[in-house]
Amino acid sequence: MDPLHLTTSRHNGTVTVAVSGELDIATAEQLRGHLLTLLREAGRAPHAAVIIEVSRLSFIDAAGLGILISVYNHAQRQHTPLRIAGVPPAMRRLLRITGLDGRLA
Repeated sequence: MDPLHLTTSRHNGTVTVAVSGELDIATAEQLRGHLLTLLREAGRAPHAAVIIEVSRLSFIDAAGLGILISVYNHAQRQHTPLRIAGVPPAMRRLLRITGLDGRLA
């Protein structure tokens, strides 16, 4: 098992969270809590955006995908742009199959 690791950086109103390791049922809530905290912060800043960079994500399961959807919906409600960048091929396929590629990536 590859532990989940989150690295956050800020630049010109954009918050980027680099995610590496495995995003699964055991780690999904860790990511969810971190992203919701960042979205609350972004909601107080004009023209803020959040990017989830996943090029070093080695695995994602349904729980991880569910968290991304939940956080995306939260961002939409507060009108904060949220995008996923660096999507690996296996995850890109998963997003395409579920119809989420147009909204998240």
